[in-house]
Amino acid sequence: MGARKHIKAEERKQALKSQYFAKLKGCPSSPRKMRYVVDMVRGMEVNRALGILRFSNKAAAANVEKLLRSAIANWEVKNDRKAEDGELYISKIFVDEGVTMKRMRPAPQGRGYRIRKRSNHVTLFVDAKADNNTNDDK
Repeated sequence: MGARKHIKAEERKQALKSQYFAKLKGCPSSPRKMRYVVDMVRGMEVNRALGILRFSNKAAAANVEKLLRSAIANWEVKNDRKAEDGELYISKIFVDEGVTMKRMRPAPQGRGYRIRKRSNHVTLFVDAKADNNTNDDK
C-alpha cells in the first residue's frame, strides 16, 4: 500500500473510533426487502425503533432488531455506561447489495432458468441526542 493510501486509511480508522455502529454482512434476503424495513426506522429513537421492529410482520425486521441491539451495546461499551431512555437515536442506516448466488432451475424442453439468490449488507449508526438546555428563548 502506498504512503498516501496508508495515511487515508489511518484517518478513516480514527474517525470510526468516535462513531458507534454495527454491521450485518451477507444477510440472505434481497436488498429491496431489507430497505422496506430499514426505511421504517431511519432517524428514530432506539426504543421506539425496537418496538416497531419487534411487532413488524417482515422477516427482515428480526435481523435489523438484532443489529440495532448490537449497535446499542457497542455504544454502551465505548462510553462505559448504560444508555438512558430517549438518549440514543439511529443517526444513519443503509443497505448495500451483497454477493448474488447464481443457480439453475430445470425448465421445459431442455432449457434452464437462472435463479439469483441475493444477499445484502446493513450498516447502522447510533448517536446520542445533543442536550440543548440553554435558555435562549427569553
